[in-house]
Amino acid sequence: MNKSSFFKRLAWIAVGLTLIVVVAGAWVRLTDAGLGCPDWPGCYGMKTWPSQADDVERANAEWGHVRMVESGKAFREMFHRYLAGFLGLVILALAALAWKNRRRAGQPVLLPTVILGLVVFQAVLGMWTVTLLLKPAIVTAHLLGGMTTFALLLWLALSVTPRARPPTLPARAQHAAVIVALVVVAIQIALGGWVSTNYAALACTGFPTCNGEWWPATNFAEGFRIWRGIGVDYEGGVLDERARIAIQMAHRLWAVAVVAVMGWLLWRLWRAEDLRALAAATGLVLLAQLVIGIYNVTGGLPLANAVAHNGMAAVLLGMMVLLLDRTRRRGSE
Repeated sequence: MNKSSFFKRLAWIAVGLTLIVVVAGAWVRLTDAGLGCPDWPGCYGMKTWPSQADDVERANAEWGHVRMVESGKAFREMFHRYLAGFLGLVILALAALAWKNRRRAGQPVLLPTVILGLVVFQAVLGMWTVTLLLKPAIVTAHLLGGMTTFALLLWLALSVTPRARPPTLPARAQHAAVIVALVVVAIQIALGGWVSTNYAALACTGFPTCNGEWWPATNFAEGFRIWRGIGVDYEGGVLDERARIAIQMAHRLWAVAVVAVMGWLLWRLWRAEDLRALAAATGLVLLAQLVIGIYNVTGGLPLANAVAHNGMAAVLLGMMVLLLDRTRRRGSE
C-alpha cells in the first residue's frame, strides 16, 4: 500500500469513527450522563470509572459532596471520552502523515492541521462541559464542534479520493445553491443543539400545533440568552416553560425554511443528470430526519429515536458536503 492510499484509508476511517463519536455523544447527553463523571479527564479520580462496590464506596466518600456515583452514567461518559480520545489519535496521525508527505503532489496539509487544532479545542470544550456543569452554550458548541469535525474530515477524505470523472457543467452550476442549503441546514443543526442542551425537546407536545395552539406564549429573549451565570447546574434545564417553548418553536419554524430551501435545491439538482441519484438519496435522508423529528414530539422523546435524530442530522450534513464536492471542479482535474 503506498502512502497516499494509506492516508486516504485513514481519512475514511476517521470519518466513520467521528460519526460514531457524534452518535455516542448524543446518547450520553440524552441519558443525562454528561455529568456522570464530576471530574476530567478521569472519572472520580480513576482512569476508568467506579464499577466495583469498594470503588463506588471510595468515590462517594471523596466526591459525594459533588455528585454521588451512578455507575451506568459514569460508564457512558467514559466510553464517550475513550472513543473521542482514539479519534484524536487518528487525527493526530493524519496530520503527522500530511506534514511528512507535504512535498507529495496532491497531499493536503492545511486541512489536516486545522482539523487537529479543532479536535484539541473540542477536548477543551469537553472539559468545560463538565466543569461548567452542562452550560448550554458550551454543550452546544461541543456538539457543533463534533459536527464540524465530521464535515471537515469528510471533505478531506473526498478530496484525496479520485473520482471517475469531473462534474458536468450543469452539475457545477449548482455549487452556489448547495452552499446556500448547507448554511440553512447548519443553522438548523445549531438550533437543534440548543433545543437539546436546554431540555426543550418536549416543551411542545403535539404536531403541527404546540400544546394545542398554533402560537403559544413564548419568551424568545430568555430562550436565546446565550451566556448565563457561572456555577449554575444546568442538568435538567433552568428555563421556564415560555422560554423553552420559544426554543422549540424556533427549531420548528426553521425546519420549514429547511424544507423549502432543500426542496428548491433538489429540484435544481434533478436537472443535472449526473446528480440525480445523489439528489434522491439526499431527499430520502431529509424525509427520514423530518419523520424522526416529528416522532420525537408525538412519541414522548424515545431514546433510540432521539439518538437517531442526532445521527441523521450528521448524515444530512454529510450529504451536503458530498454535494459540495460533487458540484466543484478540483484543482487536479
